[in-house]
Amino acid sequence: MKIFLVEDDENLNILLKTYLEKESYEVVSFLRGDDALTAIGENPDLWILDIMLPGLDGYSLLRKIKEIKDTPVIFISARDADIDRVVGLEIGADDYISKPFLPRELVLRVKKLFNNKINNHANNGLLINEEKRIIEENGARINLTTKEFDLLLYLYKNKDIALSRDQILNAVWGNDYFGSDRVVDDLVRRLRNKISSLKIETIYGYGYRLNDEE
Repeated sequence: MKIFLVEDDENLNILLKTYLEKESYEVVSFLRGDDALTAIGENPDLWILDIMLPGLDGYSLLRKIKEIKDTPVIFISARDADIDRVVGLEIGADDYISKPFLPRELVLRVKKLFNNKINNHANNGLLINEEKRIIEENGARINLTTKEFDLLLYLYKNKDIALSRDQILNAVWGNDYFGSDRVVDDLVRRLRNKISSLKIETIYGYGYRLNDEE
């Protein structure tokens, strides 16, 4: 999952980026609002915005983001006035956190937001609850092994992205795995058999892609 972080305090920017990257998020950071605006077409999975930014303030940047795509946004600001929170939420922010805060708190909010996003966007009647590790299809519970669940979650978090067998191996089995990458093919086959509504496309000679039908 790719996150765009826009925070003009360089030390805080580096600190938050470090914490988020430890959770395996891909983070692109900006110190100015106008610099972030130039990258708006890259469509990250989440924006984290400070309100008071040089070049272009967070409110203006949020409006520009929502004009293109309904990407989730978390506001961070030193301003703790209720009006700032209300305005941010009214124009499309999904969450708001006031400085000072612990970096770990932001990480937890990001995880919760992504988890809700997966649940809300699961299609074909499929519901994924990451925290409880529960899968339901049209209200019926589906029993998956640990690896099957990890693969499904990884595919959903990377919808419409071509994933190589090596990428899937590292995400599901970890870097310590030694063996044939054909275990990926077997796991995909088992997942397809259990959840027939999944549109997992085979990319011959490379890997797989979960197609988004929304």
